Amino acid sequence: MTERNVNQISDWNGRTGERWVANQARLDRMLQDYGQAAIAAAAPAAGEQVLDIGCGAGAGSLEIAALVGPSGAVLGVDVSEPLVARARELAAETANVRFQVADASRALLPVEQFDLLFSRFGVMFFDEPAQAFAHMRRALKPGGRLAFVCWRGAGENDWVRLPMKAIAPIVGAPAPPPPEAPGPFSFGDRARVERILGEAGFADVAFTAIDHPITFGEGETRQAAIEDAVDLAFQVGPLTRALADQPEAVRAQAIPPVREAFAAKAVGEAVVIEGAGWVVTARNVAA
Repeated sequence: MTERNVNQISDWNGRTGERWVANQARLDRMLQDYGQAAIAAAAPAAGEQVLDIGCGAGAGSLEIAALVGPSGAVLGVDVSEPLVARARELAAETANVRFQVADASRALLPVEQFDLLFSRFGVMFFDEPAQAFAHMRRALKPGGRLAFVCWRGAGENDWVRLPMKAIAPIVGAPAPPPPEAPGPFSFGDRARVERILGEAGFADVAFTAIDHPITFGEGETRQAAIEDAVDLAFQVGPLTRALADQPEAVRAQAIPPVREAFAAKAVGEAVVIEGAGWVVTARNVAA
């Protein structure tokens, strides 16, 4: 396991995981349309066995569990203990779903058990993605399906573009990550994803662009919605990492330009930003 991956797992079991749990309900609402688009493409059927990769707090797992019914089952895996604990709480009354703290790229998975591998924004962080997908493909039945949603480019997604552009004059623009480095936008390049899945043994790889507005801030007034968006941006996402090692004075200096950036997106009593992703589907060709 690379140092990058170790640090990432540690992060999701520390403050990042705790903040996502604290904001779980609103984050799931924000991502709901993207997750549902991936579920529609996956078309889970009654009786199917499904593996949810990077399941977070289990929103996608629970939706799929309802579709596969009592004769089917869903296993959600995630590296974050806080998020898996929250998923188990939310699924306490659902008999056909269970959750496991594990890295799906290395976990001991049953061979040829699942009809479907699914993920909502959980597959972009593998340090060796082709190897990870090859490992997970072995858990698919012959002819089994893969369906996931991932982000496209950072410049197409306001949740990172707006706050990071706003603080650039204060802390400088971040150095671009290496082109193949894991991260939320590492699957933005369609050709790269096609190559990764092909190397992993998948066939019939298809992409559907999904562009959908995201309600990033809400309140009883326009100003309250803006403040809500600013608060969330400082809790989760790239802004928190960019300012993590900065003194409090710099963090305070960053608030006004971030507030101004979100104010430009205020619509009534909400801050509505643009999001852009890929829904990717593929098939296991194993005989």
